[in-house]
Amino acid sequence: MIEIKDIHKSFDGRVILAGINGQFTPGSTSLIIGGSGTGKSVLLKCMIGIVKPEAGQVLYNGRDFHHVSDEVRKEIRREMGVLFQGGALFDSKTVLQNVKFPLDMLTNMSEKEKIERAEFCLQRVGLENAGKRMPSEISGGMKKRVGIARAIVMNPKYLFCDEPNSGLDPLTSVKIDDLIKEITEEFNITTVVITHDMSSVMGIGESIMFLYKGYKLWEGDKHSILHSDVAELNEFLFSSKLLQDLRKP
Repeated sequence: MIEIKDIHKSFDGRVILAGINGQFTPGSTSLIIGGSGTGKSVLLKCMIGIVKPEAGQVLYNGRDFHHVSDEVRKEIRREMGVLFQGGALFDSKTVLQNVKFPLDMLTNMSEKEKIERAEFCLQRVGLENAGKRMPSEISGGMKKRVGIARAIVMNPKYLFCDEPNSGLDPLTSVKIDDLIKEITEEFNITTVVITHDMSSVMGIGESIMFLYKGYKLWEGDKHSILHSDVAELNEFLFSSKLLQDLRKP
C-alpha cells in the first residue's frame, strides 16, 4: 500500500502540486493522467525520492519515505522497481547485463544466482532468447520489455512506470499494458503508471487520478471516467475522436 497525503511542491514560486492525496493498493494498476505540465511526473518523482515535497507525506506501508532514517529509506528503495520513459538501458551492456545490473549493485547474490534471476525475468516478459543481444539490436517495444524485466528483477513490492507506451505503435502499446497488468496481479505489486495514453486508460485503468494545474480534480476508474462532470477532464479525454464515439449513447 502506498499513501500520499497533502503533497505540495513548487519550483521558483510556481505551484506544481497543491495538496495531492491518494492511495495505491497491491495487485492493482493505478494510473495518473493529465496533460503536459500538470504535475504528474513531479508527483512520481516525489514518490520515488528524486524530488522532496515541501509538505505532505509519502507512506509505504505506513513508513514516511521522506521522514525516516537513511537505512529505512534505502530499504524502501530496494522494494521499488522503476520503468523509465526511454527505457534507460546501458548501450554498452547486453540485454542480460542490463537486467542483472540492479542485482550487481544492490545484492550479495552469487553470479549464478543473478544470472538465473535475470533470465527468469527475461523469460517472464517474453525475451528468453534476447539476453546476448545489445540494446541497439532490438526494437523499441523489446527495449520497454527489457526495462520491465529490469524493474522487477529485485522482486519489488512497488512498480513505477513513466509513460511506458511513449514512442510505441498501438499494437505494441497494448502488449506492454497487458504485460504490466499481468505482472502486477501475478506478483501482487502496487503499480503506478504515469500516462497520457487513452488506450491505457481504457485498457488497464482500474484506478485513475486526473491532475490539472497541480490539483487532483477527479478520481475513479475506466468505467466512470466517460461520465465525469469535470469540464477539464472531459476536455482532456474527448480531444480523442475514439473516446467521443465511445461516449455516445
